[in-house]
Amino acid sequence: MSYTFLQNYWWCLISLLGGLLVFLMFVQGANLHLGNRMLSDLQKRMILNSTGRKWELTFTTLVTFGGAFFASFPLFYSTSFGGAYWVWVLLLITFVFQAVSYEFQNKKENLLGVKGFRVALEVNGVLAPFLVGTAVGTFFTGSDFKVDKLAITDPSSPVISTWGSGWHGLDALAQPHAVVLGLTLVFLTSILGALYVLNNIDDSDIQAQMRRTVRISTIPFLVCFLIWTAVLLFRPGFAVDAQGTVSLENGKYLHNLLQMPAVLVMLLAGVVLVLLGIWKGGFTKSRCGIWYGGVGTVLVVMAVFFLAGFNGTAYYPSFSDLQSSLTIRNSSSSRFTLQVMSWVSLLIPFVVAYIAYAWRQMDRKKITQEEIKETENKY
Repeated sequence: MSYTFLQNYWWCLISLLGGLLVFLMFVQGANLHLGNRMLSDLQKRMILNSTGRKWELTFTTLVTFGGAFFASFPLFYSTSFGGAYWVWVLLLITFVFQAVSYEFQNKKENLLGVKGFRVALEVNGVLAPFLVGTAVGTFFTGSDFKVDKLAITDPSSPVISTWGSGWHGLDALAQPHAVVLGLTLVFLTSILGALYVLNNIDDSDIQAQMRRTVRISTIPFLVCFLIWTAVLLFRPGFAVDAQGTVSLENGKYLHNLLQMPAVLVMLLAGVVLVLLGIWKGGFTKSRCGIWYGGVGTVLVVMAVFFLAGFNGTAYYPSFSDLQSSLTIRNSSSSRFTLQVMSWVSLLIPFVVAYIAYAWRQMDRKKITQEEIKETENKY
C-alpha cells in the first residue's frame, strides 16, 4: 500500500464516519419534537425513550470521528481542535447536558425539573447539528489560522498552528455560507428525527404529528440546501498543485464535481434517496422513510467531504495565509501510522455488524403507551 493510497483510504473512512454521524443525529432531530404542544406528556416520554435507546451511538460516533481525525490527520486536529476550540467545547457541552437530561429529568427532586431538562435536549437538538454543519462549512469558506511546522523546534513556544482571530472558531458565524450549511443540518436532522420516530413508535397521534413535521421542515431544508449548493459550485475554491502550492480557483468545487463523476453520481443518488425518504414519511403511509433518508444522508455527506479533500483541493483552507491551508498530503500521519491503523480498521465491519444486531434487537418491538406506563426501567 502506497502512502498516497493510505492517505486517500483514511479520508474515505473519515468521510464515512462523518456521514454516519449526521445520520445518527436523528436523535437530536427527534428531541426537537419534545416541544410540540400537540403531544401529551406521555407521548413525549415515548419519544424520549425512543431516542434514549440510540443517543449513545451518536455520541460514540462523534468521539470516533474525532479520534480518527486525530490519528490520521493530526495537523487538522491540532489546528481546528486547538484553535477553533469554542465550537468543539460548545458541542461537547450540549452532549453532556443531553446525557444528564436523559438520566435525571424524571428523577424525583431533580435540580432543573422535567421542563428544564427537556429544554436542554431541545437546545442540543438545534445546537449540535448547527455547530457540526457550520464547522464543516469552513472546509469551503476557510478559516483564519497560520501553520509553521518549524515552530515545534522552538522551546519557548512550540506551537505549530496559531489562530488569527480571538473568537477561536465562533468567527465562522460571520461566514454566511458556513452558517447556511449549519441551518441545513438542523432541518435535515429534524426530518430524520421525525422519520425515525415514525418508524419506531406505534401511536397514531405521534405518527400524524411526525408526518406533519416532515412536510413543514422540508421547505426550509430544501431552500437552505439549494442555496448552499449553488453558492458552493460557483464560489472560488482552494486548489493545490503538484508542488503543494495553494491558490484560489474560480469554480473549483464545480470542477471537482465534473472531474469526479463517481462523486457526482454519489451526490445525486444521495439527494434522490433523501427526497424519497421525505416522500415516504411525509406524503404516504409508509414508515420506512428513515432508511431511504439515512442512506441518502450518508452518501451526500461523503460526497461533500470528497469535494473538499480530493482532486487537488485544500480541505481545511486558511484565507489569511493560503500556504498554511491543510491538504490530505501535508496534514496526515506517517506512512507507518496509517498502515498500522489500516489493519486495525479491518475490524470495522464486525463492529458495524454488532451495532446492526443490537439495533434490530432494540427496535424489534415498537414503543407503545402501555410499555411506558408499565415498564419501570425507562427514561
